[in-house]
Amino acid sequence: MTDALDRRADALIQNSYYEANVRRPATDDPILDGTLEADVCVIGAGFSGLSVALECRARGLSVIVVDAHRPGWGASGRNGGQMLVGFAKDEVIEQQLGADGARAAWSLSVDGVALVRERIERYGIDCDFTQGYLTVATREKRIADLRAWMDAAATRWGYPHLQWLDRDAIRSRIASERYLAGVFDPVSGHLHPLKYCLGLADAARKEGALLFAHSPVIEVVRGAQPVVRTTSGEVRCRFVAACGNATLGNVLPSAIAARIAPIASYIVATEPLGKARADALIAGRAAVCDNNFFLDYFRVSADHRLLFGGRATSAGMAPERLAEAIRKRMLAVFPQLADARIDYAWGGFVDVTRNRAPDFGAIDPNYFYVQGFAGHGVALTGIAGRVVAQAIAQDRAALDLFARIRHARFPGCPALRGPALELGMLYHRVRELF
Repeated sequence: MTDALDRRADALIQNSYYEANVRRPATDDPILDGTLEADVCVIGAGFSGLSVALECRARGLSVIVVDAHRPGWGASGRNGGQMLVGFAKDEVIEQQLGADGARAAWSLSVDGVALVRERIERYGIDCDFTQGYLTVATREKRIADLRAWMDAAATRWGYPHLQWLDRDAIRSRIASERYLAGVFDPVSGHLHPLKYCLGLADAARKEGALLFAHSPVIEVVRGAQPVVRTTSGEVRCRFVAACGNATLGNVLPSAIAARIAPIASYIVATEPLGKARADALIAGRAAVCDNNFFLDYFRVSADHRLLFGGRATSAGMAPERLAEAIRKRMLAVFPQLADARIDYAWGGFVDVTRNRAPDFGAIDPNYFYVQGFAGHGVALTGIAGRVVAQAIAQDRAALDLFARIRHARFPGCPALRGPALELGMLYHRVRELF
């Protein structure tokens, strides 16, 4: 399954605005060859893995990071770039953790946004960070849901910053007739995710972590002294942190791996629209996302393009069909962009749990994993890294909080998870018609 997923992901990244808009190092990190030793071996050089590396180095631990590709190849280098407080399903967090637990988890998510900004400043990461985020409703029945969520954030989760926007107010913020109400969050925002990820990789190297690319993990030998084996080498360590998410494959035990399934999400970038035309689309250039199950999300880039994403599916889509499918959704929001050329169209896979809540835990006392970010990974991955590093340092309070969230397995073997998820998503598509 992993090889097939990787091939599909490779095809979907060929026309990425993010990849075209960064300058990668002239050479990749070396391939792991032979046997090395470290306190901690991190599997995955995306947001969460690099956060584990930085947090462990801050605690004086030696760290080796191995990746099957290179930093930012996966979801961390392809996503919508929206940096958000909260979770994909806040009500699930509250149902399972109770009022106090939900408040503590929400506070950690707020810390995640602060941590992103702190790392941008500390390491001088130029990633086009822009403050401001709008959640919007497209249907009357979704307005009440949006208001209830805003009120819960203020009264139960300790987050008083959200601002309600009625129809006139939201249409003064977004040049579209599609939206009926909205909530503005001045703390959340958006950034160029690949620039940020490559900045984290540079920071991890400077802090003394060793990064190895093109070194897929084929086995983790568990025990008091774990061994992480790749195709051409191995790392002998005291602790393992698995942070590969949707493309980790069979590294995790099947009972844990079966808790997530990959879904594809796609983004297009228009040609540069010019500053005035781009500014007119979204006041203040906040990021925007609707509150539908199959949501649209969009933002304006630093070079005045509209980046528009959506069409979640587990089956994937041929790259040549990508641009027109997402363009139609974009024009439903902004018909005034009918003359705008699409310069880039790309996609990738994010990992979701059945309840869309994050899944962090420990397989053994020295073997940790984080997965199931469900579209909230830009900020939440940073805190996930801190949670794992704290657990390695024998402070398990935050990890144990997240480990209390119960997760069901997706039915069937890995090859059947995609079709099973498609059936579930078809059910939600039908529900959204009524």
